[in-house]
Amino acid sequence: MAKLQKTIVGEVSFSGVGVHTGNVTKITFKPAPADSGIKFIRSDLPQAPEIPALIDYVVETARGTTLGRDVDGQLVKVHTVEHVLAAVASLEIDNLRVEMDNNEPPIGDGSSRPFLDILKKAGTVEQDAPRKYFELPRMVSIADDEVQLVANPAKDFRISFTIDFDHHLLRSQYASFAIDGEVFDKELADARTFCLARDVEMLRSQGLIKGGSLDSAVVIGEQGIENKEPLRYPDEFVRHKILDLLGDLTLLGMPIKGHVISIKSGHRSNVKLVREIKKVYDEMERQKKGPVFDINAIAGMLPHRYPFLMVDRIIDLEEGKRVVGIKNVTINEPFFPGHFPDRPVFPGVLIVEALAQTGAFMILHSVENYHQKLLYFAAIDKVRFRKPVVPGDQLRFELKMVSFKRGICKMEGQAMVDGQVVCEAEMTAAIVDR
Repeated sequence: MAKLQKTIVGEVSFSGVGVHTGNVTKITFKPAPADSGIKFIRSDLPQAPEIPALIDYVVETARGTTLGRDVDGQLVKVHTVEHVLAAVASLEIDNLRVEMDNNEPPIGDGSSRPFLDILKKAGTVEQDAPRKYFELPRMVSIADDEVQLVANPAKDFRISFTIDFDHHLLRSQYASFAIDGEVFDKELADARTFCLARDVEMLRSQGLIKGGSLDSAVVIGEQGIENKEPLRYPDEFVRHKILDLLGDLTLLGMPIKGHVISIKSGHRSNVKLVREIKKVYDEMERQKKGPVFDINAIAGMLPHRYPFLMVDRIIDLEEGKRVVGIKNVTINEPFFPGHFPDRPVFPGVLIVEALAQTGAFMILHSVENYHQKLLYFAAIDKVRFRKPVVPGDQLRFELKMVSFKRGICKMEGQAMVDGQVVCEAEMTAAIVDR
């Protein structure tokens, strides 16, 4: 039986100081209708503007996740939302009004415990609408310097996290939890935010941690923990990073079924992963309506024909902005007998050609009298091949328009198999008359 959406039963509030702004805020949680989602409301401002807790509203990720929305030419913000959202997610609350009379939730003791306890006090109630989940269809990953984040398909929800700091008292920690309400309450909710003592002055110089203290964060000095209260868990630091990641993942707008694996991620990379997951979700929603263009439509747009038409379907197209194409690789491709007889490998140059054809479809589709035009490629730069493509693979081509001026187009593209990049390139092309 499908789960139903939830909201809270009654209204609850508490007040405190925001960790970064130092502002005193009263935060009030109120029930919300089904399918309305989680919204922050700035009750201190005229017309009490609402900011949905969704990835499209993230505006900053410096030592916390900040949401913002333009209201009459002014950017209205709510800072440091991740601890609130982690508690909300753990209780499976889908619809909630979070009213605040300032711009940052109270930091409390630096954990999610204050929010969890007050929401439990309010109680939850099921609503007459099915709960929405996103079950990952394939791996989604990002990599940035030493940071790696991977979301793999799974039947439940789990986070595995590794931290590694250049500090003799911290070093490396690893933890992994299949997260539900009970696990969050017992294993994660009390984990506090932390920082190195040597970073305190730097953070203050950046206008951060104005409301920070030893009562709201664990401070790690050269000789040990500077707080009077000892660590709540032996690995409290990595547990708090899991808490933060859970809060950031909530910005997808629905719970996911998947195993999220993080190595040294922070809010910036967490948000980046959520954006990538949302792209997959949005694409799947569009695909439910069927492919945008089948092979006949592609052949009607491009001059290429067998055996040199390298794109089978166009599954997503934003006019003049981006395109996604598909190529199913089979052993019947005419080049496999010679490339290579004993180990068939899709030629790298033909992957680039297929990328180019996908991009050409996007360009020609955006111009008038496309049937009277041809596209000649003027340059292909920064080509990288990451791994071989073999029979049975499905190639996915994603390209975005960088610029299009005076008949000259620049694009960036990637070819992927099972969510992993196999080829990438930058391309420049010119439109000419046939």
